[in-house]
Amino acid sequence: MKCAASLLAVTLGFSLNAAESPELLKQGQTIPLPGVKGRFDHFSIDAKGNRLFVAALGNNTVEVIDVAAGKRLHSIPGMSKPQGVLFLADRNELLVANGDDSTLKFLDTANFKVKHSLPDMPDADNVRLDPHSGATWVGYGDGALAQVTSGSYKSAATIKLAGHPESFQLEKQGSRVFVNVPDSKEIVVADAAKHEVLAKWPMKQFQANFPMALDESNHRLFVGCRKPARLVIFDTEAGKPVADLAISGDTDDLFYDAKRKRIYISCGDGFIDVVEQSSADNYQRVAKIPTAAGARTCFFSSDLDRLYLAVPDRGNQKAEIRVLKAQ
Repeated sequence: MKCAASLLAVTLGFSLNAAESPELLKQGQTIPLPGVKGRFDHFSIDAKGNRLFVAALGNNTVEVIDVAAGKRLHSIPGMSKPQGVLFLADRNELLVANGDDSTLKFLDTANFKVKHSLPDMPDADNVRLDPHSGATWVGYGDGALAQVTSGSYKSAATIKLAGHPESFQLEKQGSRVFVNVPDSKEIVVADAAKHEVLAKWPMKQFQANFPMALDESNHRLFVGCRKPARLVIFDTEAGKPVADLAISGDTDDLFYDAKRKRIYISCGDGFIDVVEQSSADNYQRVAKIPTAAGARTCFFSSDLDRLYLAVPDRGNQKAEIRVLKAQ
């Protein structure tokens, strides 16, 4: 009984401390999105233009937010289960991966009109920019990453995978791309320049690996899992996990704040978990910030020191973007 009481005290102590940690992420603006129904997916940002782009998957729109004024600028209709979005500043383009009509759409962000649609990408999902070539990578289908070269509207190369790719991250100091493939219970490591698979890291103990972030300076990869709810940290040189810790359930996004050595994890259970990195191999959850049920997608801008959380329309809770400032 004494051990059980001590454990309860520790648990309650953690909860109270987490609730009393607003200095980590300070609540700022709340930006309402009236009329937006269904769940949200991924984000992109135009930091210089103060525009946030939000894939409103369930609403078949992309919502454009003025983050300086704290209001919606525009709602882009005509999308088809939009999942991934990517803003390209040099071309003033917004790329939107549409899961239902199997297209990658290219929009002019001056007028939000579609310039081109690249077809044959079923369940088009995450979109990332290759920091070396300037190409765009798109995860889609039953298992592939497609490379779309800069300035073109064609798929130039493909990396085949054993299942649908979820989050993936590209190195800035190397040519590797790390890919979450939850259907095949693995992380795939590929060479983005040579378009070939280099390694497969099994995910047997911790599965449903969806979100991912990269700390390249410390050679660490952060992977969010749902079964069970854990954050798993991999050594990208050894290709092995070095740590793992419990997190809140139903995570879909996580970001690494290199300036503060923190990881922000948005979870559909209704929390943002904040994990502190004290060294490359040591991590502790230092806050569990209450949000809203289903609010599992977010975006962290290191340029603006802001975390943007998408809250879906559910019952009495209306759709909105919550802005939290990293302290």
